[in-house]
Amino acid sequence: MKKCLNDPLLSDPGIFNDPGLLPYAEVIAKRRCRAIALEEKLKQGDRGTLSSFANYHERFGLHFEADSWVFREWAPNASEMFILCDRTAWQKQDAFALERKVNHVFEGRFPKETFAHKDLFKLRLAWPGGEGDRIPTAATRVVQDPHTLIFSAQVWHPEKPYEWEIERFSPPKEPLLIYETHVGMALEEGRVGTYKEFERHILPKIIHAGYNTIQLMAIQEHPYYASFGYHVSNFFAPSSRFGTPEDLKSLIDTAHKSGIRVLMDIIHSHAVTNETEGISKFDGTHYQFFHDGPKGYHRQWDSRCFNYHRPEVLNFLLSNLKYWLWEFKVDGFRFDGITSMLFADHGLGRSFTCYADYYGDDVDGDALSYLYLANRLIHDIRPGGLTIAEDVSGYPGLAASASKGGIGFDYRYAMGIADFWIKLLKDVQDEHWHLGTLWHELTTKRREEKTISYAESHDQALVGDKTLMMHLMGHTIYTAMKKDHAGMITDRGVALHKMIRLITIATADSGYLNFMGNEFGHPEWVDFPSKRNQFSYHYARRQWSLKYDPDLYFSALDEFDQRMILLVKTRDLFACSQITLLYVHEDDKVIAFERNAMIFVFNFHPSQSFTDYMFEAPPGEYRMVFNSDDPIVGGKGRLKEDQVHFTFFDSKKSDKKNLLSLYLPTRTAMVLELNRTK
Repeated sequence: MKKCLNDPLLSDPGIFNDPGLLPYAEVIAKRRCRAIALEEKLKQGDRGTLSSFANYHERFGLHFEADSWVFREWAPNASEMFILCDRTAWQKQDAFALERKVNHVFEGRFPKETFAHKDLFKLRLAWPGGEGDRIPTAATRVVQDPHTLIFSAQVWHPEKPYEWEIERFSPPKEPLLIYETHVGMALEEGRVGTYKEFERHILPKIIHAGYNTIQLMAIQEHPYYASFGYHVSNFFAPSSRFGTPEDLKSLIDTAHKSGIRVLMDIIHSHAVTNETEGISKFDGTHYQFFHDGPKGYHRQWDSRCFNYHRPEVLNFLLSNLKYWLWEFKVDGFRFDGITSMLFADHGLGRSFTCYADYYGDDVDGDALSYLYLANRLIHDIRPGGLTIAEDVSGYPGLAASASKGGIGFDYRYAMGIADFWIKLLKDVQDEHWHLGTLWHELTTKRREEKTISYAESHDQALVGDKTLMMHLMGHTIYTAMKKDHAGMITDRGVALHKMIRLITIATADSGYLNFMGNEFGHPEWVDFPSKRNQFSYHYARRQWSLKYDPDLYFSALDEFDQRMILLVKTRDLFACSQITLLYVHEDDKVIAFERNAMIFVFNFHPSQSFTDYMFEAPPGEYRMVFNSDDPIVGGKGRLKEDQVHFTFFDSKKSDKKNLLSLYLPTRTAMVLELNRTK
């Protein structure tokens, strides 16, 4: 530890570009040392690498080896274990008993004719004082009986394994533009969609929209559909309600063939409390994978919290990452619920207003070390693989490199931006929007960490909330979206929806995210079938037909988003991280800034248009390359396409500033590009 406290990191810029962290340098160094020491410990012996350590899925579960079947399971508290299946009439039989070996491992070997592809099976465990049926912890295929609703493991051993067309995918060097998706709710029909249908019908829409990365939500098996995939039961099994493992592989392969990167939402922050479907109380104890007592239970989420101190749990979770990278060739992960992992109180109800909030004794150092190890493993296995941290606390250094004192994520989500937009729309009248505060929220980011911005994700439409377009339009979204039947509410909603998205992406640091359908102003909220809605799929679908109706403003919003994404890609906007505020006027509600030789100008005033509106700008000739008032994107056509503007000196001013003079229609944004050839 003494060596760590003399770590050159402490004198290197790294995360200490921020002088506010210097008082906590010793705590940061200790946490860093703890993670490094754990990595070295796990690599000891003949393992040598984290990848060799991450072998849970290779060792445990049902495998076909040397012309026979072998099954292994780790269950420290179990005294007996049997495989139950049709051959045993789902009762314990001595021929299917598993032998207890060293290190709490149960093992059984069976002739090849014992199991066949698609056979169903599960385990029955006995422990002091009880017994219960369980699904193997490393099950790679779990299915639900449509009549009894009981889940079982399924043997998945097809004669012809999936043959990948793209063995090693290299994504194009483009700005990171993420399309967040949910396979089940992707269809317009009121039912659960499939991997095949997503590949056939939804993936082409994403490609046409211009996004180059899809983020698949709810892929790990989860017993309750309405949990949005957050209550995982079987960590190594892709959800069977969407199709087979081969179907998912085909979807990913097809995405790769189209140059689309595939990220997966990974849930390692907690697990479902279900015992017969999941891993809670697998061996009869609360503490096999999770903390014992209150620390092992998340009251708000009704879920179990992992004990990241146990090497076996690290083996389980790290292997889970390796499995998805190798078996399904995903290109990286969005790590969900990091705040809950890091803080003893899960960060509930806390505002995290000072650095002391991050460096107290309530931080789970084991969880922090696990996140460090996870990033090390992923980047070792898949150079170029991406990791994104979903953290509401703002823990410093999550997305800083390990060499700079960080945890090693490639990106973090700028989650406060979406929350700010919702708060602004809910609580503040348009004429009272404070643009200085908005600018602060959009641009305040840690210099050593790459961030991804978004105006709204799935979070903003879940749990009783609603989309930005619903906030803007209310119930008039059902009656006033026809272009020939628009009124003031529609004009406002359409205009602000475009401006909010443009200023969010224009100020984004290193990436941008959109949730499926929100690009065209998808109405309503997200609500999965449940008892409270009479098990309706009405809100668990995407109404694609709206964007294809040329008479509706949804089609115009879709066209705007396509053009906006194309602008970001063709100008490689995120390649230039420097964003310079040129002008802000609170009364006029006008803000202008420069990035990558482009000037973005927004007039948020609810009623006032301005002629000959002047502000200082870098000298040169500018051409308007994009604007939100174009009729094809739902505007009023008040701006001239390809209009050229020159900066000029104001002879009446002694300092002779370079000024731009523009016509700024109310609730309109424009983008001017500097002519670099002059």
